[in-house]
Amino acid sequence: MTVAILGAGVMGEALLSGLVRAGKRVDELLVTERRPERARELTDRYGVEVVDNATAVKRADTVVVVVKPQDMGVLLDEVANSVRPDHLVVSLAAGITTGFIESRLPEGVAVVRVMPNTPALVDEGMAAISPGSHCDDSHLRVAEDLLRSTGKVQRVPEKQMDVVTAISGSGPAYVFYVVEAMIEAGVHMGLPRATATEFVVQTLVGSAKLLRETGEHPTVLREGVTSPGGTTAAAIRLLEEGRVRADFLAAIEAARDRSRALSSGQV
Repeated sequence: MTVAILGAGVMGEALLSGLVRAGKRVDELLVTERRPERARELTDRYGVEVVDNATAVKRADTVVVVVKPQDMGVLLDEVANSVRPDHLVVSLAAGITTGFIESRLPEGVAVVRVMPNTPALVDEGMAAISPGSHCDDSHLRVAEDLLRSTGKVQRVPEKQMDVVTAISGSGPAYVFYVVEAMIEAGVHMGLPRATATEFVVQTLVGSAKLLRETGEHPTVLREGVTSPGGTTAAAIRLLEEGRVRADFLAAIEAARDRSRALSSGQV
């Protein structure tokens, strides 16, 4: 099965590199990239053939579209005449519905919508997938096989995609934001930046592993660190007084609302 990846940005390259590491034959991969220097870089790094969008679609069985939401309409119009009814189109564009994609392509084309995240760059991604109206279980399995090369995959109803976008697609940015704040606190209180970074990053990695491997609820694990009258309790009390939890909820709702806006065509 030949896979064409339309768009070689961060997520496009993450998928490409994951597929190569997973053993996908390079002669079964095609990539599109408009910038000649970037095209040469991808060919040198992965040995992959870089072609134009229409050629990639014509030669592929599965077409993975990895462009900005604002660029999706133009791209679909460009390749629509090259899409066959037996193609599978997999979209990684935030906020773009399967219905929108189907409306720009020939009748009957199977479409799968995906919400990935950037930990896919290190094979720890979390991808949600939803089927379009012409998609069956076999199409979903193909999409799952592709995305498992960069992490975990879970099927969700498309009506939940905006929420998944808000907590998982955008989620790494929230984590990095907290990490930034913790490192700056360490520096402010006298630690060298390299030392503060090492402690914070390893604390993050260890905490995530503890969550995943124990299966405990995060409240239980947090309470295990929070001794009555101790240092952690003092910090948590201040966070609660500052309504940090409520602000996180509001921020994630704002991300969900922006995903909805993109879905409705508001750029």
